[in-house]
Amino acid sequence: MTKTAWVFPGQGSQTLGMGADLLEHPIGKAKYAAAEEILGWSVPEICQNDEDKLSRTLYTQPCLYVVESILVDMLRSWQQPALTAGHSLGEYVALYAAGVFDFETGLKLVKRRAELMDSASGGEMVALLGFDRAKLEEEIRQTRDVVIANDNSESQVVISGTPEAVEKILSQVKVKRSVKLNVSGAFHSPFMASAAAEFQQILDSVTFKNAKVPVLSNVEPVPATDATALKNRLSRQMTDSVRWREIMANLPAQGIERVIEIGPSKVLTGLIKRACPNLILENVSSAIDILPKLAVLNYS
Repeated sequence: MTKTAWVFPGQGSQTLGMGADLLEHPIGKAKYAAAEEILGWSVPEICQNDEDKLSRTLYTQPCLYVVESILVDMLRSWQQPALTAGHSLGEYVALYAAGVFDFETGLKLVKRRAELMDSASGGEMVALLGFDRAKLEEEIRQTRDVVIANDNSESQVVISGTPEAVEKILSQVKVKRSVKLNVSGAFHSPFMASAAAEFQQILDSVTFKNAKVPVLSNVEPVPATDATALKNRLSRQMTDSVRWREIMANLPAQGIERVIEIGPSKVLTGLIKRACPNLILENVSSAIDILPKLAVLNYS
């Protein structure tokens, strides 16, 4: 059997209309109803009708978690992964898929995370594409108040910090393209320390289980199943860099042959295709992508 990893995209991958067809499935109906009880608002209503809200951290993160978790539940009857990983917010779905906590517990964590990150201010994030990595890393070492927040690939990173520090980096490092991200603060940087401390209170109140399959975490991209280790890694995620480049490198090293990106985009498989060209890549973004697999399973 082909050894498969499930990976989950995070904030920025959301699309208006995502999860619409999941309402027609019993799993989707039940999960959407449970989510509304916790959130106090309707995920399908936001996803289908309100692009402005969907792009706001407060709503984006819970919506992605709910939609991706429903897809996980639908996929479980077809296969189980050998390993999971998620990018930033996606790590919560990776932990859910690995059996570390239940749907409701994960959503409560995501809800509080989104509230705290949405209220962050005083910083910014800029995506950089095409640059001299050695030059970039040297300039960041010499500049206060800016870090690499997302190390996505050899040629794509996101820097995070004060507007002044970010601007200094942009003036010193030649990049092919830079894009300011639509976020409220300097995520995945020391500037999130206060929010992370508040989040730790709810994280401490939650019991994690040992993962059923290894999880590659953002802050330590090596396989782990121990509940305590996974919780400790998650507690550092808000202030530490997302080390996705290393996660990708570890996939073939762990014997992974196929990667399925579960969520409303192809951003992660796009990165993996360039970094690990020998892996088989698939995308599952809706019920339409899953039902043929289940039909074959039921027929056989």
